[in-house]
Amino acid sequence: MGYLTTKNRYLTVGKNQIAYRMLGKQSAGLPLVMLTHLAATLDEWDPKLLDLLAEDQQVVVLDLPGVGASQGKVGATILQMASQALAIIQALGFSKINLLGLSMGGMIAQELVKLKPSLVNRLVLVGTAPRGGKEVELVTRKTFLHMAKGLINRVDPKRYIFYNHDQKGGQAALEVLKRMKARPAVAKDKPIKISSFLSQLKAIKRFGVAPAEDLNFITQKTLIVNGDNDLEVLTANSYELQAKIKNSRLLIYPNVGHGSIFQFADEFAKELGDFLAA
Repeated sequence: MGYLTTKNRYLTVGKNQIAYRMLGKQSAGLPLVMLTHLAATLDEWDPKLLDLLAEDQQVVVLDLPGVGASQGKVGATILQMASQALAIIQALGFSKINLLGLSMGGMIAQELVKLKPSLVNRLVLVGTAPRGGKEVELVTRKTFLHMAKGLINRVDPKRYIFYNHDQKGGQAALEVLKRMKARPAVAKDKPIKISSFLSQLKAIKRFGVAPAEDLNFITQKTLIVNGDNDLEVLTANSYELQAKIKNSRLLIYPNVGHGSIFQFADEFAKELGDFLAA
């Protein structure tokens, strides 16, 4: 069964019902837990990429509290979101995982490592930034500008948030968004509430204006991934992460923006598989 037809599962964490999806081989080593980006529910993962990743491992994606079909309230800070994610991962029964964070999810992943370093075996940070990173405090303004451009051109705003604003970027966006929209209605998650989206934006801004830190607490082998033209969370932040995380490797894809791992799904799946297996 592929990701397009994988339905939500639910578990109770605290007093809240939490939505998650799981696919792949449960016996194939450590699970890969993936934390997603701003405004995203479980339906915003590229099904092609998740199917590729699930060929060799168990893949787990989840809605944090207040997002999609998960009950509760969005964390007021990135650190609170990390605490929520930790509680969910532990409730799933995992004592050791590989962890991937995309964009806002990458910010949460850094804080999660700080909270529980022994939980994370290997870390993957995609299209993200360290605390106090370059222009992170401007993500709100950039997001609304891209949303307005999407509204004017009658396209999904992810076309401008995640992909280059040229013809090649438009074609890549069309292909990925078409894959996401192919999910049948019976397997869809609930959309994110506007109030939850705004709370996430505030948390990202707090993360952006907070004092920078040295990231010495990240001792795991770390793969840092981005496109060479990330307009949402500047590519410069990926270079900064590499400089601050000693045991890290940087992978930059050419002529692509914030959605690098979706646009280069085949290449990234192989790179990630090699990284986790090495």
